Amino acid sequence: MKKLYIDAIKNNLFVKIMLVFAVIIVCATATLAYFTVDYMSQSVADNELEKQKMSMERVNQQLAGKVGVVQQQVQDIYRDPSFSYSLSYLLKHSFSEYMNFKMDSYYNNLGSGIDDLDFFKKMIENDADIANMLLFSSEKQFLYMFGQSNLTKLYQTQASKSYVPDAMALESSIVSTPNPWVRRTVGQWDDKLFSVRVHINEVGTLSNVGQLLVFFQADALKKALTSEGRDRRGYILILSGEGQVIFDSSDRYYGKLYPYVDKIKSVDSLAFLEEESYISMLPSSSLGYTVFGIMPKREVEAIYEPMKNAVIAASFAFILITISIPSFVVFNFSRRTNRIIRSMRRVETGDLTIRIVDEKEDEIGQLSQGFNKMLDELSRHIDRVYVAELKQKHTEFAALQARINPHFLYNTLEVIRMRALSHGAADVSEMIYSLAILFKSFVQQQTVVTMEEELENCRLYLELFRIRYKDRFAYVIGCDPELKERMMIKMSLQPIVENYIVHGLRSEEEDNLIKVTATLENEMVTIVAEDNGAGISKERLEQIKRSLGRYAVQEPVDSLGLRSVKERLELIYGKDGRFDIESVQGKGTKVIFGFPALRKGEMENVPRISGR
Repeated sequence: MKKLYIDAIKNNLFVKIMLVFAVIIVCATATLAYFTVDYMSQSVADNELEKQKMSMERVNQQLAGKVGVVQQQVQDIYRDPSFSYSLSYLLKHSFSEYMNFKMDSYYNNLGSGIDDLDFFKKMIENDADIANMLLFSSEKQFLYMFGQSNLTKLYQTQASKSYVPDAMALESSIVSTPNPWVRRTVGQWDDKLFSVRVHINEVGTLSNVGQLLVFFQADALKKALTSEGRDRRGYILILSGEGQVIFDSSDRYYGKLYPYVDKIKSVDSLAFLEEESYISMLPSSSLGYTVFGIMPKREVEAIYEPMKNAVIAASFAFILITISIPSFVVFNFSRRTNRIIRSMRRVETGDLTIRIVDEKEDEIGQLSQGFNKMLDELSRHIDRVYVAELKQKHTEFAALQARINPHFLYNTLEVIRMRALSHGAADVSEMIYSLAILFKSFVQQQTVVTMEEELENCRLYLELFRIRYKDRFAYVIGCDPELKERMMIKMSLQPIVENYIVHGLRSEEEDNLIKVTATLENEMVTIVAEDNGAGISKERLEQIKRSLGRYAVQEPVDSLGLRSVKERLELIYGKDGRFDIESVQGKGTKVIFGFPALRKGEMENVPRISGR
């Protein structure tokens, strides 16, 4: 497990980047989704509660309308003096006395033409929502009931025989549930009723002579909710001050005290009733009841549940897309960088043939191309160093062979020189002397010499050919005095002048000349070897210059000396070493090379010389 973590996560930058990116995306999306769902749920709840409050307003208006109708009818009674007097007479006398009064009024033509009892009957006929209408006489203590289908009945309710007078005296709210003693007296046991009570006063004295009770069907209030249809959620309650159910849109709590009356009267908008529910309240203190709206939280959640699921699904889709696309791009980069890493590891094992195939021009593509170019350059550099080392081995081998008994060879040349002198061949003796001195210098184990020594060796070499060609060849060697003790590569002039002797000297002409000059400028030595020999054709000169730029073991023999000088300059002085050749066919050749003007102590600090 730990190895998997190290390989897959700890040592993988791209995986860590994607993990951090994924965590950020998931957290940000989850947070946004949470607040979105919370806002949507709150909006839905507010909208549903607002709709329920509008329903509560309509129910309240419906109930207030019923109360208003009853109160308006009583006011109409007060506006008709004879009718008002007749009703007061009914409530203050026995029913038989009232009937005699009505007969006398009719014969004496004192009546208004309105029958008291017919008035109330018409009220019931005009409003099908009225179940019963009761007139209660406070003085005579009787109940006169009007019902649907012209049903009328008189009930004696003296205090000695019934609790109705006491109940009528105690109740004071305009709207309530029917009193159980009144229900029992008139035989009305329908629970879905509410009562509207209006006191009847005598016009002259304003004393209370009775009460009008109207029992309405509670379902009449549902007419205010019919416009909502099946979209109605929760239920609406109308409770009396004691908690009795006046109206219940769910039809579950009629005929009993509402069991959660204490909870819904609290100020909290959310309470646990049958289940956790939102509570809205609309009090009506003047009429003695309160309208409540009960909205179960479960029903609200059911509304926004599809929206919540849609938000969650959209969030998952967003997370998937947002992570997948960058992951594809990042892992593509990872695959390409891993290819570079694998190639680097193969290079570490010594495989320089590996190349990265990546044709894209982005940063990784440029890195891959740079890697390939680096390997190409490294291969060329290794080839150059290898060839140079191989040449050095060849040179060391040749020098080893040349060092075989050098004193024997030197002594042999000295014997030959003395033999030539004894036979009068002074020029031969002089040539052998120069050759012996040159040979003695060549076999010494020095890599660099002073410029004075190198120029002297060059002079001895040229002197050999001056003796040979007599007056047909001359040379000139010049050097700034301050350069004599400066150091230079051993045998760097000999190959150049030899190249002139072999290829440029015109043996049939008598004006052959070569000039070798060494000058100092800005601590840089410049050596020019210029001759008036046969020169080099343009094509051949280009060929020689190209060959000087190639590193191969097999080389054209006529450019071996020049290549040796150029390569040794580059190996020892690096970019500070320079070499060039100019020539015009028939006019001569000029070889120019330069290097830093170093003294002996400074030359030892050069790594290529000191061997460090």
